[in-house]
Amino acid sequence: MLTKKQLDLLEFIHKRVQRDGVPPSFDEMKEALDLRSKSGIHRLITALEERGFIRRLAHRARAIEIVKLPDSMASGMTTDTGFTPRVIEGGAVPKTPQLSPSMPVEAVHAIELPVMGRIAAGVPIEAINQVSHHVAVPGSMLSGRGEHFALEVRGDSMIDAGINDGDVVVIRETTTADNGDIVVALVDEQEATLKRFFKRSGQIELVAANPAYETRVLPDNRVKVQGRLVGLIRTY
Repeated sequence: MLTKKQLDLLEFIHKRVQRDGVPPSFDEMKEALDLRSKSGIHRLITALEERGFIRRLAHRARAIEIVKLPDSMASGMTTDTGFTPRVIEGGAVPKTPQLSPSMPVEAVHAIELPVMGRIAAGVPIEAINQVSHHVAVPGSMLSGRGEHFALEVRGDSMIDAGINDGDVVVIRETTTADNGDIVVALVDEQEATLKRFFKRSGQIELVAANPAYETRVLPDNRVKVQGRLVGLIRTY
């Protein structure tokens, strides 16, 4: 049996992984559960891990994997009709025993996406608008709604969201975003950056997932959303 706080935390992590593809930060968990300190979150996570509901992955920033859900939660949660992002590790194309160099990309149900250059997860860089190469991603990573493209991440401002320097992020093209979404934001038509998006009272907040970086607050007419994060590819 799980306590109410343990259930609440498990559900919060599950929903955030479904929405963003990465688990929430400890600060976000603390705020969501209305706890006074992160030590309480550590205790809850340890309890969930000991009971086999989650698994912490070593040597990765904020890496929590949900192993199972309790029957009460699984039966009570509605099915998300959108895409559930996943991290594909170990290379641009998923490695399977059936894959050989002579086999077409379709054999592993992969889709080639254009890599539109590099995106700054830090100080914004010049807007990217040229295809540098292509990368194959599993079709299940794409939402099925709208066009998709990929970007190479440079910088460490999103490490607490599980996005590291050198990762390739998969982006679904869109001009709108909900508060809390991780987006590609175009600033002043010339700078592009990957940040968490918030809109408040005619202003846009571009929030890093690294306490070393300050939040940028800009008038909403200076920021355009170009896409929303739906997946991530990591090569070791």
